[in-house]
Parts: sequence; structure tokens; C-alpha cells
Amino acid sequence: MKKFILATLLTSSIYAGGIFSVGHKNISVTAGTETAYGNTYSVIGLNGHYFIADNLSVGLSYTSWLGSDPTINQFTVPVTFHLPINIPIRPYIGGFYSRTIMGSDNIHNYNDYDSYGGRVGVTMQTGAGAYVSAGWVQEITENGEDTSSRGYPEVSAGISF
Repeated sequence: MKKFILATLLTSSIYAGGIFSVGHKNISVTAGTETAYGNTYSVIGLNGHYFIADNLSVGLSYTSWLGSDPTINQFTVPVTFHLPINIPIRPYIGGFYSRTIMGSDNIHNYNDYDSYGGRVGVTMQTGAGAYVSAGWVQEITENGEDTSSRGYPEVSAGISF
């Protein structure tokens, strides 16, 4: 297994090119709907990633849940590795940590909570500096009282420079 990981890392620079190479910065937006606390929210987010090595990025994301109470804001630190293979649709695998900051409504005072998890999917470069990604996220949430897990699809589009 160690040899496989070492070989993957050593060959990653061969197929890094374009938006996956060291020093590149990616910015993407996310949008969708989500249901929580008996309410439906419009969810918007802004994501930034920096490639610290070929095919390996770290980032910071901010997501806001709008349209109902309580207010929900989330900050996420993702790490993503794009498999170094030379095909138009590039698979990725990653992990993340999130901190969710809860507002209050007129009746309840909600606790902030942490979550972490993993993601898998594919990214396709659609132009010299543009891409789309689609995948699956598995998230584990710990709010101090209990632990829960959920999975959901993710789709994003962005630019790279």
C-alpha cells in the first residue's frame, strides 16, 4: 500500500496540468435548497481552493442558509486530491472539517456544531480556466448531544487562475 501511495504521489506531477497544478487557485459557487429544523432554506456558498502541490488542494468555504429561522452559517476547510490520470473527467477524493454557526429564533436558542466527512466525485475541465464537478458527500455531525450521518450529492462550477 505504501508503494502505491508513493507511486501515485510521484506520478501526480506528470498529469497535473491546467487547473490541477501547484499554485493554481480555484473559485466556485454553490447553490441549492436544504431542509432543517422543519424549514426549507435557499443555500448559497463561495469556495476557494489553492493547490499546494500538483493535484492536491486545500481550501476555505462559506455557506449561508437563507430564507428562514434560525439563521445558519457554515465555514468549511476541505482537502481534495485529484487522481493523476490523463483523462478529461478526473476523479477526486477528499475530506473536510466544518463549523456551523447557528442563530436563534424567537423560541429557541440553537447550539453551534462541528461536522466532518469525506467526498468523492469527478471534475471536468470545460475550458482553459473553467470546470464543473459532481460527486457525493458523506458528513458526520456532532452537536454535543448526539452524532448523526448523512449523505448528499454535490455539484459545483468554477474558475481557475
